[in-house]
Formats: sequence, C-alpha cells, structure tokens
Amino acid sequence: MNNADPERPDPDALAELAAREGRGRLKVFLGAAPGVGKTVEMLAEGRRLQEAGRDVLVGLVETHGRAETEAAIGTLPRLPLRAIAYRSQVLHEFDLDAALARRPAILLLDELAHTNAPGSRHSKRWQDVEELRDAGIEVWTAMNVQHLESSAEAVARVTGVRVAETVPDAVLKGADAVELVDIPPAELLERMRAGKIYRAEQAERALRGFFKEGALAALRELALRRTADRVDADVTSWMRRNAVAGPWPVGDRLLALIPGGAAAEPVLQQARRLADALHAPLLALHVEQPGQDSDPGRGIALAQQLGAETEVTTATDLPGAILAHARARRATHIVLGRGDPPWWRRALGQTLIGALARQAPEFTLHVVPSQAAARAAPTPRHLPGWTTWLVVPLLVGAATLVCAVLDGMVPDAAFGMVYLAAVVAIAAIAGPVHAGVGAVLAFLVWNFLFLPPRYTLTIASAQDVLGAVVFGAVAALLAGTTGRLGRNVRSAALRLAALRRLTALSRRLNAEASMAELQMAVVEEAARITGGPACLLLPLDEALAAILPGQFTRDAVLQAEPVLRAASPADATPDDGAMAAARWALANGRAAGRGTATLPTSAWRFLPLTAVRDGQAVALGLLGLHPEGDAPDPEADRALEALLDQAAVALERARLADIAANVRARGQTEALRTALLTSLGHDLRTPLTVIRGAAETLRTVGPALTEATRADLLASIEEEATRLARWMSAILDIVRLETGQLVPRREPVDVALALEEAATHAEQAHPTRRILRDLPADPPRPRLDPALLDRVLENVLDNALKYAAPDGVVRMVARREGAEVVVLIEDDGPGIPPEDLPRIFDAFFRAVRTDSIAAGSGLGLSICRGLVGAMGGRIAAESPIAAGRGTRISLRFPA
Repeated sequence: MNNADPERPDPDALAELAAREGRGRLKVFLGAAPGVGKTVEMLAEGRRLQEAGRDVLVGLVETHGRAETEAAIGTLPRLPLRAIAYRSQVLHEFDLDAALARRPAILLLDELAHTNAPGSRHSKRWQDVEELRDAGIEVWTAMNVQHLESSAEAVARVTGVRVAETVPDAVLKGADAVELVDIPPAELLERMRAGKIYRAEQAERALRGFFKEGALAALRELALRRTADRVDADVTSWMRRNAVAGPWPVGDRLLALIPGGAAAEPVLQQARRLADALHAPLLALHVEQPGQDSDPGRGIALAQQLGAETEVTTATDLPGAILAHARARRATHIVLGRGDPPWWRRALGQTLIGALARQAPEFTLHVVPSQAAARAAPTPRHLPGWTTWLVVPLLVGAATLVCAVLDGMVPDAAFGMVYLAAVVAIAAIAGPVHAGVGAVLAFLVWNFLFLPPRYTLTIASAQDVLGAVVFGAVAALLAGTTGRLGRNVRSAALRLAALRRLTALSRRLNAEASMAELQMAVVEEAARITGGPACLLLPLDEALAAILPGQFTRDAVLQAEPVLRAASPADATPDDGAMAAARWALANGRAAGRGTATLPTSAWRFLPLTAVRDGQAVALGLLGLHPEGDAPDPEADRALEALLDQAAVALERARLADIAANVRARGQTEALRTALLTSLGHDLRTPLTVIRGAAETLRTVGPALTEATRADLLASIEEEATRLARWMSAILDIVRLETGQLVPRREPVDVALALEEAATHAEQAHPTRRILRDLPADPPRPRLDPALLDRVLENVLDNALKYAAPDGVVRMVARREGAEVVVLIEDDGPGIPPEDLPRIFDAFFRAVRTDSIAAGSGLGLSICRGLVGAMGGRIAAESPIAAGRGTRISLRFPA
C-alpha cells in the first residue's frame, strides 16, 4: 500500500489483476489424502455446468479402477489420450495439442502433480496446465496437499513416506479458486477398508503405512491451513486492489520487535505465549539502525527456536519501518519491550511506545513490563525535519554563555575557539549547511558582544580583522569536514548493518536443505534490499537433457526460455515485455531492463547470476528486480552485488551436490543391478539345470532305471526346487524390508527355547557338524517377533555351520548385558577377509572365502540385518576371533 496516499489502490495489485485477465482461470480441488473425493466432486460440478449449457471437456481423469469415479464422469465428453512409445511399451498421456485445438470452455484435468512420460512437451502436468491457461482455457484440476513442494518434507516426517512428485507452491498461489474437499479420517479409513480407494492387498499395505488415523489427521490440518492461507492471501489482494486500510480483524497475527542483547528474551517469550493463546502465527522483526551497538543475533536465534518467522531490515525511522512491515504482513498485534528512554524523550513524547500509539491506532500494542526488556531499539539520533535548525541557536547560545563566564579571564580573541567548537558540534549533529549558518551567527554574536568596540558590528583593529578572516576560513573548513565525517559515519553504520544482514544471508544460504528453499532465500533478500518485488528465473535444467538423451541438445538447453522458479511476493510475475529483457540477459550474461542500456523501458531489471565452468563464465540464472523508486541507491547496488555473488556460489554448489547425488545413486543402482544379474545367473541357472537334467533323464530312460536311481533323481529335483523357492523367498524378504511393509509382532519370547529349537533344526540339516550351547538357566524374555527371530537364527546358524571347519564346532551363547539380551554365534572356519567385513551385511555381497565352499546368494545376512532392525535390535560381525580364524555374529535386542 502506498503510505503517501492510503486512499489510492495498490498499483501492483491492479497490475496483477490485469495480468490475469488474459489468462484462463484455474480451479484446484485440494484434498488431504487420496480417496477424499476430489475427482468425484470436480466431475459432479462439471456435470452441473454441462447441464447448464457450458462446454465442459474431460481431458484426463485417473479412475484407479474405482467404479464410483468412473460413474461420476457420466455424459461428460472425453478427450482421446495420446499414445507415447517408451521402452517397448505404449504409455497413454494427456494430449495437450488436441486440447489446445479443441479449446473447451472448461477442461477437467486430474492429478496435477503427475509426471508426464518422456517425449511429452512438458515434464510435469502442471506445466501443461500453465500453457492451457496462457491460451485462455479455464482448467479444473485436483491434487493432494502432500504434493505441494513446501509440504513434502513435513509430510515425510508425519507419514514416513516421501512424495516424489511435487507441484511448486506458486501454482497453487496463482490459482483463481481453491476448493477444499474434506472428510474425517475415520470415514476415510472406512472407505479404505471397504475397498473404495484401493484394492484389498493395496489397502492392507496402505492401512499399515500412510493411512494411519494420526497421520491423516495431521494431513487434514495441513490442508486446512493451506486453504486458510490461500483465503488470507485473497483477502489481502482484495484489500490492496480496493485501497482498504488494514488489517481487518478476521485473523490475528503477532509481530514481535527483537531488541538487541539480553532484552530480547522476555519480549519473545511473551509474544510466543500470546501467539499460542490466540492460535495466531508469530512474526519477529529486528530493525538495524545507524549507531546501534547491541548484537541482535541472540534474539534472532531465539525467535527461530520459538517458531517465529524472522526478518531483519535497516532504517533510520524506527516507528515508520515497524508500521510499514506490520501493515505489509497484516499483523494485528505488536509486542515490544518497555525500554528505558532518557527523561527528556519521555517528557517530549518521543519514545517508541508513544510514537506507535499515535501513528498506529489499528494495532493492539503489548508492552512487556520487564526491566530486562530494555528498549526494542534505540530511537533515531538525528532530529527530524525543521527541528534540526533549533540546534544552531541552542549551541551558539551555549557557546555565548561559556564566553560570558570567561569574560575578563581570557583575551577576547580566544573566544573564537569556543565558537569554533560550537560550529563543529553543529556540523556533526545537523550537517554542513547548518554549520555554515551557525558559523555566520557565531561570528556576529562574537563580534557584537565581545570584540571591541562592543555592542556594535564594527571591527576596529587589523588584528581583529585578521582573526575574523581566520575564524571564517577555519569555520568553513571544519563545517565541511565534520559534516562529511558525520555523513561517512552514518553511511558506515548503514553499511555495517547491511554487512550483518548479508552475513546472516550467507549462513542461511549455507544452511538451506533444498533447492526450493535456497531460491526463496535469494528472492526474499533481494526484495528486502530493493524494497520492491523480486523473482528468480532459471533456464531449463541441464539434468533434463541428461535424463532424456536425444530430446534436447546443449544449445537448446542454454537457449531455453527462462522459467520463474521463485518470487517474493509469490504473485510477482514479469510481463511479456520484461521476459524479452530476461531472454536477452540470459543469452548474453549481462544486465538488461530497467535502469540499463538494453530494453530500459521494461518495468523489471534482470541481473545475471554467473559462475565459472570449464574456465568460462556461465549465466546460471537471472535475478529479477522491480524497485520502487527510479533513483539508483549506491548502498543497495553494493548489497545486490554481494547477494549475486553469494547466490551464484550457493546455486552452483547445490547443482553440483545434486549431480554428485545422482552419480552416487546411479552407481549404487548399477552395482545392485550387476549383483542381481550375477545372482540370477548363478542361483537360478544352477537349480534349473539340475531340475531340467533330472526331469529329462526320467522322461527319456525312466523305465530302464532302478528304483533307487529314480528316487535319487526325484530327490534332486525336490532339493533344487526347495533351494529355488528359498532364494525367491529371500528376494521377497528384501523387497518387503526395503519398502517398509514388514511390521513385527511383539510378544515375550523365551530366548533359550528359541535357540535350542533353532540349533536342533540346524544340526538335522548338517548332521556332520555340532553346536555347543551356552544358555542361561533363567532365560530373559524380550518382546520380539518369534517368527522373525526363528528366520534370523536359521540363517545365521546355517551360515556358521556351512563355513565351520570339517571337524570343528559352532558355539552358541546367550546372556544378558545390562539392558540388552546378547546372542553370540561363533564358528571356527577360515573367517572373513578384513576388506570384506564392512560389507558383509550388504545385499548380494559374497565374501571371498579361502576354502572351497561355494558362497551363497549373498542375501542371508542382509535379510538378518533387516529383520533384526525391524525388531529394534542390532547385528554385527567380527573376524577373526582366535588364531587368525573364525567369525562371530552378535545379535543384541532390548531386554
């Protein structure tokens, strides 16, 4: 809102409204989880409008086999899907070109977060929606709150499931309407159990994982908050367009002022308590001022710990900066410390509390009555406006009083030094112009009162004339020098405050976990520096060219259209004219737009973020600025230069980290693929060869064989089939462990009895080997899953017996150590090489053995690690254990 003309509508809000006029509307049906009825509600509204005569077309609806969703389509016409060949299969996707050619009044397009098949024009469906809107087509779509980019991390912590497909928050913020489709978690679970959402086996897995009542309640709250934020943004936009003074008391927001030093703690704690009592969001602001010595770092850190959204700004007019920020963020309550201003400020009513009370009647002020609260921030040291001229007569008068006291004790000419001191003080406080006027007034008073002949302006002697000339020259020199020094001190203080802010930004850029958070941090700081909207434009990600070889050349990637990735405020979007300047700036790596020599008529200015790659400077992206004023600000320009350097380094670091992560992931995938193929080649081919050979022998010469030979061949078939089934079961166990589908059943287990039964079975399978037992008389009974424990003991004992010495034994020990039950299984075999020991529990890993015993599939110990971990225990391996031989496997469970 323009503070100078509060009755005038916000031009940015009007421009935003005008920008939407040419685009198609977007309506989003938002839900907390799958199955709440988003698609059905969207189709029902579409049918109602069709019956009213509107042209409604179904672009794509994902029914997921639900009869209810299929029936909801009814008589709505459908757009034929586009067939895309991909890796020897045909995928059916939404046909964007057909929709643009058909141009319905309303297009229904489900699953906004969907990733399109390779070969599509856009990689994401929300990008298809944006192109449809640019063409003037109204789009209705549906999505779940967990697919919002900013919500993915929170959803992962709540549900334990990380969402792979996300939609930028700007898409939802840019929607014209958001309708929340909501049902209680209990009703949603009933729908799930009734098979109305997933098939029976999928529903069972979902009920054990994502669809838990507590998780659904948390997702519901998240969806409600997102919708409430959207309604709040709509109210704010309407108020800005219609020049309505705010804030409206429809929702409370607390703004806490962060003072420096220890005074911040009581203010922030009281603000947190008020925010909790009002169920309101908490904002925290610190205003840096010239000459401020206290460090706000402790207060800012405390505000972040208390969950406040913090911001630091620099200003000389403290009340004005506070009120501007409070109005911009629609705060309704302001919390500040009482402080301890000087008595004369209290007498003149120049305290911060008094200024806010006079200038902000629409806010509720909360003053923390604690002496430790000190003051929220020092008030400006300069005197505003015309009152600075009062300094001139006051200081000249003070110098005159000093001279009157010294009259008769020092020569009259020495009084000039007293008046020079007053001139210096005026220059330091008010500036060189005031000092010049003060010098003239001081000379006239000095001449009139103290130079002979007194009480006249006549200068009688040549000595006095010379003294007057020297006084004028020295006064002019001191006025200019001291005035410039005062300005330099104030500028240095402002630069120091900006440096503190950039240091805080550097820490924030280094701490951000995701690329989206990093981009938002850059545009928010740019908006603070310039005082106007800011945005970040990045070219087509080069990673896409690597994922889709042949689809994009490197030149096509580098010449791609700049894409808006982040904006502050979120609705700040460059127009078509500005985008022409952006394309030129990205292609040439130089600034363009407002205030530059290239396309200066653009409303936006674009500054490139450059980094060095292969010895050449490359534009990583563009920082777009829409400053409020036309006059350049040198301090802001220097701050922007520092911001561009830091942002470029941070973005390049994040890009390289993503590339390194992708390389590691591809390497791990390739290693797993190689291990799997090797295991398939050995562990499947060997039993199949034996089964096939024995079967062919029985089929061709079976009648000619003796009964013992036929029985031996049948036993071979049965043994190899059992081996094959055991291998497939191990693969399925690995899949269950990796997908988190394994849920252990807890009950007290007699460890000694379980070990005895496992040892008996293992000795029957290996009749030539022995197992020595060392079991406690009073065995502990930890809460474990008996079936999973049997699987673990079976695998570990089989492994130990297989690799024990031919005439050796396996030793099994169980005991209690503190709060744990420990099971040790030792063999006296050749042991495990030291280089293989760290990987012994990896899937498909086979340790190199020094004997002739063939290694297994490499899955047994990996499955044991997963099963033990699922029961809350630990498993470890030691080798060698005695005389350079032997292996010890230790199992530890909570007692």
